[in-house]
Amino acid sequence: MPMIEIRWHGRGGQGGVTSAELLAKAAYLDGYKGIQAFPYFGAERRGAPVRAFTRISSEEINVRSQIYEPDVVAVLDPSIIELTDVTEGLKPGGKVIVNTSRKASELHLKMGHVYTYDGTGIALKYGLLVAGLPVVNTTMLGAFAKATGYVKLATVKHVIEEKWPGKAGEKNAQGAQEAYDTCSDE
Repeated sequence: MPMIEIRWHGRGGQGGVTSAELLAKAAYLDGYKGIQAFPYFGAERRGAPVRAFTRISSEEINVRSQIYEPDVVAVLDPSIIELTDVTEGLKPGGKVIVNTSRKASELHLKMGHVYTYDGTGIALKYGLLVAGLPVVNTTMLGAFAKATGYVKLATVKHVIEEKWPGKAGEKNAQGAQEAYDTCSDE
């Protein structure tokens, strides 16, 4: 399998960097030999736009740069779409996964096969909050597994429960399951 590059768009405090790292771990457990996950920060404060990156490959990865032509774009906060072109550089046939209660057809993105799911609603339902704000990183991992098929949902849930043992991990894994079940390209 060729190298798959994922660019994450979110805001500080939403867990985008953690998403990138957990996806890399899940990919490794699912048999990928090459994995990378790393952040890119601008202003480092809660709520500021942040980007993170994940690469997964069946072979060793020697590239050490940001991702400019992603195969997949994951958008944790839909307000980012108003600030930047999240589809910039998206490869032909690429996928865009957006945390929003809106339908994919309502987003009018310039390119990409668009998938949506209500990660914020799911986070609120399961109490996935930090400082009173919904954290949607684990829900995005469930939606990612559904939209792409690159990692197994069972593996995603495993790495989530390993990262947060006990009730917190169980709730986050339930949120990932619901995101998987409700992620849609309609």
